[in-house]
Amino acid sequence: MKIGDHDWNLESLGKYIWRGQMETGQLLALARAVKEEGGQLVALWGSDDRHLDGGFGIHVALLTSAGLAWVSCALPAEAPAYPDLAHIFPQADRMQRATFDLLGITATDAVDDRKWLRHTAWAENEFPLRKDFSPLSALGSPLPEVDAYPFIRVEGDGVHEIPVGPIHAGTIEPGHFRFSIIGERILKLEERMGYTHKGTEKRFEGMDLVTGAQLAGRVSGDTHSAYAWAYCTAVEMATASTVPERAVWLRALFLEIERIANHLGDLGYLGNDVALSFGFMQFWRLREDWLRLTAKLFGHRYLYDRIVPGGVAVDITDDGRAELIAEADRIEAEVRSLKAIYDEHATLQDRFANTGIVKPDLAARLGLTGLAGRASAQAWDARAQFPQAPYDQLDVSMATQRSGDVLARAEVRFAEVTESARLVRELLKCLPAGDLHAPLAPVSAVCEGIGWVESWRGEVVVAVRIGADGTLDRVHPHDPSWQNWPLVEVGVLGNIVPDFPLINKSFNLSYSGPDL
Repeated sequence: MKIGDHDWNLESLGKYIWRGQMETGQLLALARAVKEEGGQLVALWGSDDRHLDGGFGIHVALLTSAGLAWVSCALPAEAPAYPDLAHIFPQADRMQRATFDLLGITATDAVDDRKWLRHTAWAENEFPLRKDFSPLSALGSPLPEVDAYPFIRVEGDGVHEIPVGPIHAGTIEPGHFRFSIIGERILKLEERMGYTHKGTEKRFEGMDLVTGAQLAGRVSGDTHSAYAWAYCTAVEMATASTVPERAVWLRALFLEIERIANHLGDLGYLGNDVALSFGFMQFWRLREDWLRLTAKLFGHRYLYDRIVPGGVAVDITDDGRAELIAEADRIEAEVRSLKAIYDEHATLQDRFANTGIVKPDLAARLGLTGLAGRASAQAWDARAQFPQAPYDQLDVSMATQRSGDVLARAEVRFAEVTESARLVRELLKCLPAGDLHAPLAPVSAVCEGIGWVESWRGEVVVAVRIGADGTLDRVHPHDPSWQNWPLVEVGVLGNIVPDFPLINKSFNLSYSGPDL
């Protein structure tokens, strides 16, 4: 695989997926080469490999002009460390800090070495993802009474702090937002996450492959189909298993159904945040119709456990195909009418336009991805540029904007609802005949794989290592919110505090996804 003028000796694992092992010094050079050609860091995670006669490992997934490059470096068992990547890819910062919290692997010369996922559930010198970590002994360890997270303070005449969360005025996920303000203008926002850390990666260890798919789909509940598909792809790659063509097309159908449901909900919430309750009610009426039909046709409103290793667990009848096509047509027409109302609503346009701006150059520098990235001219969509089956037969139209404000993020959502409705119709009309499921090939040695899916929020990556006994040894699920949460801190600067809920909702990032 060539990047710039250098061949990096990465082998192909499949269409647009590359794999390589290298020294940490080479990793730094590769990261620079990817950055120089306009690529991005997608994910960074660690592993404890001591039970495999190794030490530790650091792994990165890089988005390049040729696809996704998955690169690993072996680290010593004593004092494992690797060179800081955040000075090249700023989005690596929190991933590096989380990797230390969970495994004790250090990013050398990192500017920010504060804890990230660790609150008070385990002590500073304990690392839950190490194979020798004992939850029972951790319960007996002395823990700090308070979190004592070292926020960065802004000082000066007239500067005030507003702490918001982690408990909010609604049934939403917990996160803390520390505002530094003058008057109502935001000088700085600093986030503190990790409150929904569930030990998900630890829970994967020793699981059978089918149960692992169920857990993967619950990493971030609003993105179930994307996570389940990415996980299953990784398992199928690791085991060299083949999935029936009909099952692959149904997986894509489920993914687009999920995309439409989330965009409808967000467009309603954005209307609600500027006091347009009419928009909220109309979009949520459409969303409810869509979810009820999904439950009727496939047995679950959010398609939980419909994607399984080796295929899918449910089919669609001819009558169901006709009903879903008709509903997609109806929703597309109604969304078009509602968009005209949003476009002509003066108050909404005033609140959306020039609010929460992330300019294209800053988005590129900081790694903004997915829906929010495309609203800031970051033209990346795995379905369009690196299409896996069946998207390689569907010619996906990628929606982009340049203004990078709330209005741009709403416009991308409107366009993606229309495109996903078209894809639903195409998937149903061209759905091939055949089986829904094929058994996985047996496992006799340690094997690994990776899955890469463009969810409604952005790219979801799941890396899997399966032990020789056929159970899961290491699973890392990566949410695009890792990259995008720091851009919320940037997007709110100079805006007034009352606009924060609107800006935050326009990104609509996951808490549980990066909290793991």
